[in-house]
Amino acid sequence: MTNPSFTLSLTAEPEHIDELGHVNNAVWVQWIQTVATSHWYATAPERYRDAFIWVVIRHEIDYLRPALVGDVVTGRTWVDEAPRGARFDRFMEFTGRDGKLLVRARTTWAMLDKASGRPQRITTEIVAPFLGN
Repeated sequence: MTNPSFTLSLTAEPEHIDELGHVNNAVWVQWIQTVATSHWYATAPERYRDAFIWVVIRHEIDYLRPALVGDVVTGRTWVDEAPRGARFDRFMEFTGRDGKLLVRARTTWAMLDKASGRPQRITTEIVAPFLGN
């Protein structure tokens, strides 16, 4: 079974552009967070959205091609592996209108209990919609 993915389109605005004329690396990191959290809010049941929050603990990013002002990019994310305790890895790709890969990333997220701020073990039930189970 293939894991369900989530996509979101983003547009490179003038404030996203660095002195080299392309989307700044820090903006890509923000977009990774935007796409990932949008996936959580679109997929997780409300009881989990209300109880838990995610924090990034690791980013591994490959910058392959630049995006320029006005470019529309599609961010696609998916979860490919079972969680490890309070953590799970999320995979991400950003492509341009031509379908060429611009950026790819693997990020590790930890789930926290909103009330206590403490890490919370990710159960099979919580991750099932992301793994296609």
